[in-house]
Amino acid sequence: MEQVIIIIAAVVVVAGGGGATVLLRSRRHAPPPPDLAQGPGQGGGVSTAEAPGAAGSAGTGLAGPGTAAPPGVTAPPGPAPGAPPAREAEKPPPSAGRLVRLRGRLARSQSALGGVLLGLLSRDHLDDETWDEIEETLITADMGVTPARQLVEELRTEVKVAGTRDTEEVRSLLKEQMLVQVGVDMDRSLHTRRHGDRPAVILVVGVNGTGKTTVCGKLARSLIGDGRSVLLGAADTFRAAAVDQLQTWGERVGAEVVRSDREGADPASVAFDAVNEGIERGVDVVIVDTAGRLHTKAGLMDELGKIKRVISRHATVDEVLLVLDATTGQNGLRQARVFAEVVDVTGIVLTKLDGTAKGGIVVAVQRELGVPVKLVGLGEGPDDLAPFEPDAFVDAIVGS
Repeated sequence: MEQVIIIIAAVVVVAGGGGATVLLRSRRHAPPPPDLAQGPGQGGGVSTAEAPGAAGSAGTGLAGPGTAAPPGVTAPPGPAPGAPPAREAEKPPPSAGRLVRLRGRLARSQSALGGVLLGLLSRDHLDDETWDEIEETLITADMGVTPARQLVEELRTEVKVAGTRDTEEVRSLLKEQMLVQVGVDMDRSLHTRRHGDRPAVILVVGVNGTGKTTVCGKLARSLIGDGRSVLLGAADTFRAAAVDQLQTWGERVGAEVVRSDREGADPASVAFDAVNEGIERGVDVVIVDTAGRLHTKAGLMDELGKIKRVISRHATVDEVLLVLDATTGQNGLRQARVFAEVVDVTGIVLTKLDGTAKGGIVVAVQRELGVPVKLVGLGEGPDDLAPFEPDAFVDAIVGS
């Protein structure tokens, strides 16, 4: 088994009342990273942190590969004699075509919905009771009453006009109507282009437990695979585990991380410092992970609004991605409503879509917010976050 050798040099600097900023560089020799979806672990990469910049009221520091040690801080020695060479951060695959590659996984989890619908539509006699069953199946799949009723009405008309019970023809009609409900004409692109000398900024929001921090890491990995440089801002300062998890992602994929040295620091200040650092370093994209505590507390939602306002003072917030757990159904929709009142959500990330037969949530949440599902999580692997593609999604449900 390949050994793991860690050499660490650390300096602690106390500055005023802002707490201690840890200057840390570690060199690790390890096998390629395991699945990161469950949180931080051991792994490769070079990590450094340095004293905060001008906006360092939160006691923030930079951690990640490629950061030069500050004056007076001695760089750590190289690997021990005979140790294997340091590994570079793994080059992730590009994001294009991921949903197609993961289609089999999605099809297995959604087959119950498609199978029931096709079975009902293939009956010799389609009476009112059968159509009610079809509508109930769609509502049970979290599509929502109104879109389910619309789909059934349109499908009922199409089947009557075509006068067919052929499975393939019925499948084609079902696919056509589902695509209408999913929305093939919505703009699902992620806006990650730089604005002159300023990076694109992505704000990731959502309640705890939806996989928000993991989405930040996986999204950074995907963008780096597409050739972009990424900096991560750990503004979920009320959960030390979230900050550590994000830093571990940064080390794995080669993205620097701006974090506070103390738990409970002002999230808006950390976000501000992250964007400032992104500007100074000329990165393409800054991804900011935000606190995801109970969305029912008004003060915490105000805090989220403050983060966006502070960032907007010197950079453009290009995307506000709301992360929802696809298995939570109507509860997820309630979360979506609350977050949409605080920040202008531009896209939805549905996690755990592979673990539920309730794919109708895609339709329901888009109709609720009027914004598209842009990304879907289809597993726990580091490359299981995929751009949402309506055709591939519907094909996975009803078959092609």
